[in-house]
Amino acid sequence: MSNINILHMNQGVGGKSYAKNSSIQMSMMSKTLTIVKDTITDMFTNHFTPFEILETFKIADVGCASGPNTLLFVSEVIDTVYNLSNQNQNKSLEISIVLNDLHKNDFNNIFSALPSFYNRLQERHGYEFSQKCFISGVAASFYERLLPCKSVHFVHSSNSLHWLSQVPNNLKNKGHIYMAKDCLPNVFEAYKNQFYKDFSSFINKRSHEILPSGRMVLTFMGRSIPEPSSNDCCCLWELLAQSLLDMVSQQGLIQKEVVDSFNLPLYTPYTDEVKEIIMEEKSFDLEKMEIFKYNWDQDDNNDKKKSGEILANCIRAAIEPMLRTHFGELFLNNVFKRYTERIADHLKIEKTKFINFTICLRKK
Repeated sequence: MSNINILHMNQGVGGKSYAKNSSIQMSMMSKTLTIVKDTITDMFTNHFTPFEILETFKIADVGCASGPNTLLFVSEVIDTVYNLSNQNQNKSLEISIVLNDLHKNDFNNIFSALPSFYNRLQERHGYEFSQKCFISGVAASFYERLLPCKSVHFVHSSNSLHWLSQVPNNLKNKGHIYMAKDCLPNVFEAYKNQFYKDFSSFINKRSHEILPSGRMVLTFMGRSIPEPSSNDCCCLWELLAQSLLDMVSQQGLIQKEVVDSFNLPLYTPYTDEVKEIIMEEKSFDLEKMEIFKYNWDQDDNNDKKKSGEILANCIRAAIEPMLRTHFGELFLNNVFKRYTERIADHLKIEKTKFINFTICLRKK
């Protein structure tokens, strides 16, 4: 997968890099990393095995993808643990980091970057410490078991859990590729049920793998109000659906039946839905839920066309492989050109935001 983007396609299915990290991406990363580092620090300060007797700190980054930000997260966590080990006079502490994504993720890209990663680590913290950091990969769906029972202290996931394990079964959603304001009620219910099933499975599987008092920090897209067809979760995808339908009307470049048969395996939950699933599963306490809002409009000069281009490129970087598989590649440039225009037109009328949740869970 290329650079992590706004959406971070489910477990590494993302595509080419059409845009550098945007201000939204950098802001998301900064806020999430702050929470991750604060959580790890708090684990050893208040709720965990005394740091001075801990032999190995074990971490899993699930849905890691394979872009540069994968090892950026690893680097930040290692720096945090290094500082804690020095403060607590634990010079022998080892760090084990497991990177997880689907089999099709480009783990070779990650592993080929490790020699230079370890060289930089040695420059920052010395040879001896660099030899105590172990990075490995597990290729599997994070909706299934990944690790042995009670084998990990800390689990992280960034911008993956809004992607479902599959499109809901028997979904009849002609003219749309996701939930939209004029969808039938059963479409909303089908998406919600699939998310409940998947997120419950994710939490349950991690509950077996995490040690008591271990933590998870999870970041994913959501929505700010109960209404599932609100603009902050549906508008982005409805504009893409309309752009695909534009290709149908333009000399039949795409067949309408092909558009009708395509739906995104995605769900952006409301806060209460997330809390309900955690409470019903009963393995974790919800310690923190942060809600972050980001404007679609990212151009400093208020250029709607430029903002449309930035956002369309970010979405393309996330989902092009899925579109290419279903529609073919021939007309995608035309689709995203029209998508850019539709986003720009939308921003001229209405400001719209991305909603991201970061939650911190503690294993009971």
